[in-house]
Amino acid sequence: MNGAAPAQFGLINLLKACAAQLIVLHHLAFYGPMSDHVRALAPELMAWLTDHARIAVQVFLVAGGFLAAKSLSPAGRPGLAAPLHTIWRRYAKLAPPFLAATLLAAGANALAGAWMTHDSISAAPTFGQLSAHALLLHGVLGYESLSAGAWYVAIDFQLYAGMVLLLWLSGRLAIDGLRTWLMPAVMLATVSSSLFYFNLDSDWDNWAPYFFGSYGLGVLAWWASDAKRKPGAVALLLAILVLPTLAALVLDFRIRIAVALAVACVLFAFGRARLSADAGRAWQAVNALARTSYSVFLIHFPVCLIVNAAFTRYAPAEPYWQAAGMAIAWSASLAAGALFHRWVEVPLSGFVTRIAQHVGARPVAA
Repeated sequence: MNGAAPAQFGLINLLKACAAQLIVLHHLAFYGPMSDHVRALAPELMAWLTDHARIAVQVFLVAGGFLAAKSLSPAGRPGLAAPLHTIWRRYAKLAPPFLAATLLAAGANALAGAWMTHDSISAAPTFGQLSAHALLLHGVLGYESLSAGAWYVAIDFQLYAGMVLLLWLSGRLAIDGLRTWLMPAVMLATVSSSLFYFNLDSDWDNWAPYFFGSYGLGVLAWWASDAKRKPGAVALLLAILVLPTLAALVLDFRIRIAVALAVACVLFAFGRARLSADAGRAWQAVNALARTSYSVFLIHFPVCLIVNAAFTRYAPAEPYWQAAGMAIAWSASLAAGALFHRWVEVPLSGFVTRIAQHVGARPVAA
């Protein structure tokens, strides 16, 4: 062992790093009030960030499916030994830091409410609201999110759990002669049902089926990019990935699905390419931004809310001052995300996982 850091997926890290920045900038532009003043300086940029930058979430959906396939079923075969344990490990990774960030968001709402009046400020949370957030059920149960982007954490958990259950159930039902192509067939049915039905109805947007089209494209991209597959198998998997998606876009064009398809195709072509940790300072920065992207996603809204409130109360209501405030909020979000990753996300997720393993290892009394 030479102690060298493992090589990382360079393209995925680049996509995640860029997408995370767009999400932060989208929320800065969408919620204001600093952006309300900055629109006079750059109306087209502010309009694009408000209306279109949120499509960057498709990168996370497709990359999430790509990496889920890598960890759960690298060869695309059905079956999973311990589905509940696997789902719990995902919950232990997502939920504890999410709840910590939610409590910080509640505090930020209270502080910002003392400095300004704005519709981006939420009321004091109730016990039921916090409990629903802790269980990642806030959207399903109809509770208002305490932080922008909270919906995505719940959806990511639903999608991962759904993938786990599909693999487990398919493994239980699979006939030996059908095992090779059963999961691609299941994924074709699941992605198609999402693209042709669920994703066309916004009433489903608190549930995984609405988003499984994008997530499943990432899964198929991993399976299709397997260098061990024969060319004919690769071509068939690509057809399963591309043709239903194109048909769905012809039926009802959605820019978010077009972006998801483009990302999946890029990941098919280059997603498995790895870069060593010493690939250069630029790539080290990209890897760091990707590594902390979840923490930035969690913590940026309370940070931006506080900066918005501070500049509303203490800074002149002039475009250049408020643009400086947006730049400060963006930079502070990245710095807070790095600190949150180091001191909250990693230790908290690890602590919850160790507790669960300890409890699971205890013998049951007769």
